[in-house]
Amino acid sequence: MRKLISVLVAGVCAASTLAADKRPNVIFICTDQQHAGMLSCAGNPWLKTPALDSLAANGARFERAYSVNPVCVPSRTGMITGYTPSRFKLQHNGELDTTRIPAEVQQQTMGWLFRNAGYETAYGGKTHVPGKILDYGFDAMLTGDPRGGLADECAAFIKKPHAKPFLLFASFINPHDICYMASNDFAQSKAADKPMKKGKAAKPENEASRYLAKAMQRPPGVSEAEFFAKYCPPVPANLEPQVGAPEAIQKSISPGEGESFRQHAFDSWDVQKWRLHRWAYCRLTEQADGEIGRVLQALRAAGLEENTVIVFSSDHGDMDGSHRLEHKSTFYEEAARVPFIVSYKGVTKPGLVDTNHLVSSGMDLIPTMCDFAGIKPPAALLGRSVRALAEGRGAPEWRPYVASETHYGRMIRSGHYKYCVYETGKQREQLVDLEKDPGEMKNLAADPAYADVLKQHRQFMREWVEANHDTIAAAYLVK
Repeated sequence: MRKLISVLVAGVCAASTLAADKRPNVIFICTDQQHAGMLSCAGNPWLKTPALDSLAANGARFERAYSVNPVCVPSRTGMITGYTPSRFKLQHNGELDTTRIPAEVQQQTMGWLFRNAGYETAYGGKTHVPGKILDYGFDAMLTGDPRGGLADECAAFIKKPHAKPFLLFASFINPHDICYMASNDFAQSKAADKPMKKGKAAKPENEASRYLAKAMQRPPGVSEAEFFAKYCPPVPANLEPQVGAPEAIQKSISPGEGESFRQHAFDSWDVQKWRLHRWAYCRLTEQADGEIGRVLQALRAAGLEENTVIVFSSDHGDMDGSHRLEHKSTFYEEAARVPFIVSYKGVTKPGLVDTNHLVSSGMDLIPTMCDFAGIKPPAALLGRSVRALAEGRGAPEWRPYVASETHYGRMIRSGHYKYCVYETGKQREQLVDLEKDPGEMKNLAADPAYADVLKQHRQFMREWVEANHDTIAAAYLVK
């Protein structure tokens, strides 16, 4: 009898192992500062992203996906924990070293969920989250190089033998290096009247500057006139500032005393400079796509393409010249809306473009990945899996709005509108009809014709702040 029980137990264990072995590998590819329009499959004619386009061709691309916070550290913390960063009193990059993730949350973050479910877990590239990345449940840190070295390490990891399914978080830094165009230009403008002291050496060029310099290069043999006539992207249709924009937005551009590099670009860049910024942004995105392509090639070479779920997104976007802004940290579409692709060859619906469902790249990431892996996500998470949507099956009773946050405000994006409320300023509210005004050129918060819409979105905001236990924003909501 005892022998029979042992045989039965062994059989159950073998069956469990077999079932576990059939679970798909999961790869999350994250870029830095890539807005939703920076994909050729999204209709952008000024760049080519064949690697990311291939993911979209085999899966679903969600057009209405938003960053949980359009700044690196809060957004990445949201993605790896599944919570909005304000739950940890984390609202901007400057709080990286002072933020502590509660132990009960830390033990249920992305890496731990998969590791405890029997997955091999690995992380590579940029981290930028509070604490050490291994504390989030990853078995190994492949490399801290978020550029070319990351692609090589990820490829090597994929090709090696695996005794169990794996989770790989590949965190590429570009097109983030576009940040340095405005800051370098500002520094050069300030240094122009201050000749370098005799004998003082110039600072060595770092890798980010080298990537940006490569992105700034123009096609060989092309004249300046031809370059701007045929190759360089035009300025965006919404180049000019929003009419009636809340003062808090302008304050965020230049928060301290004196001129900031963002204010310098806002005030002094001409059309040509903005076009060059957009050119470099495209080239940096293409560089990242090329590195991602090497990872996808390794997956195919290893024969794992049809047993691997791939999710792609970015931590936030870049203003890309819209409203005479670059960088991030605003709720405008260019900074807050991000690409979100779910691709599982043979399972997800090929080429699906979802233009209806509102997605949170931070809150919905873990539930989606867990859904494909057969892992139960923490019950306290407010996000939802988009698996059924990605497979073309639809999902009943989807959310009526999605939220985002910054250190100075909160955003609600509904089906047609975007509503924002800010902590400071005479005009603290912002309302845009995205169906009629996709470029967000006019603030309708003070327009009597939209009084009912404003009232409804104030209610949405109150509901969200309560559900999210957002004590920070609760203090400055408009009743």
